[in-house]
Amino acid sequence: MTFSLSTLLVDGAATGCVTLDGKTYRLTDVGAPATVAALFTDWPLWSAHLKAAKPAGAALPAGLTVLAPLQFPGKILCAGANYYDHSAEMGVQDLRKEAQRLFFFFKPPRNAVVGPGATVRMPIGTKAMDWEVELAAVIGKTARNVSVEEAMSHVAAYTVAIDFSARDHNRAPETFYKLDWVAGKGHDTCCPMGPVLIPADGIGDAMDLALSLTVNGVTKQNARTSGMIFNIAEQISTASKIMTLDPGDVILTGTPAGVGAPKGTFLSVGDAVTAQIEKIGALSVVIQPEG
Repeated sequence: MTFSLSTLLVDGAATGCVTLDGKTYRLTDVGAPATVAALFTDWPLWSAHLKAAKPAGAALPAGLTVLAPLQFPGKILCAGANYYDHSAEMGVQDLRKEAQRLFFFFKPPRNAVVGPGATVRMPIGTKAMDWEVELAAVIGKTARNVSVEEAMSHVAAYTVAIDFSARDHNRAPETFYKLDWVAGKGHDTCCPMGPVLIPADGIGDAMDLALSLTVNGVTKQNARTSGMIFNIAEQISTASKIMTLDPGDVILTGTPAGVGAPKGTFLSVGDAVTAQIEKIGALSVVIQPEG
């Protein structure tokens, strides 16, 4: 049996939930830990348990507030400039893989992660808030110095993420370092995720999924994950040589062409942004005033 995981607001509390055969239950009603995060402490055990689960309680009603499914990741690592077409639109001249270097930046897990809805705030002082749809991979088994060949066995699940950034704060041309990744990428509420987590074995080939993003209904990004420069296994292997990847960590795997920066088109308060990834679903947010 396939399943999906979510976190819903039930009786005023963030509640880990599982959807089985189209009905959603509290995790505790199927004999699992109360939070989605706790499942990743022993993902092989709990994923097998959920596939065979027999709910003991009644299904939850529709219409409950949807929160980010994972409350909260341990770390959020984001792969930068990791699609060929996005690198091209950002002005990279030599697009050969061997001419690129895989690099990561962080987003603050507790402050940046939000769910769908009117949840995202404009970064303070920016005039260049940009969007990036990303496939997010959740680590389910500790990874340290793993090979590319074994890397995918460390992925538990996937979800949709949007990497919002302040492009004007990111640039620092007057300095020797030229880019300030914290100022550009580390803003509160600027890493929405959701609406659900799909187990990796329910996705199939994560390197061939359609992903897209619209702003106010207008398509801005439309591509496939096969356009990555460094695939997910390479990302996990590289990251695990820098630091230990723990269960519940998340890797945002890059974004395709169609971001606002090359055209000088950016977001405004009230804009509706929807990111969608095949086999996972759609994540919709509305930009709120800065704060």
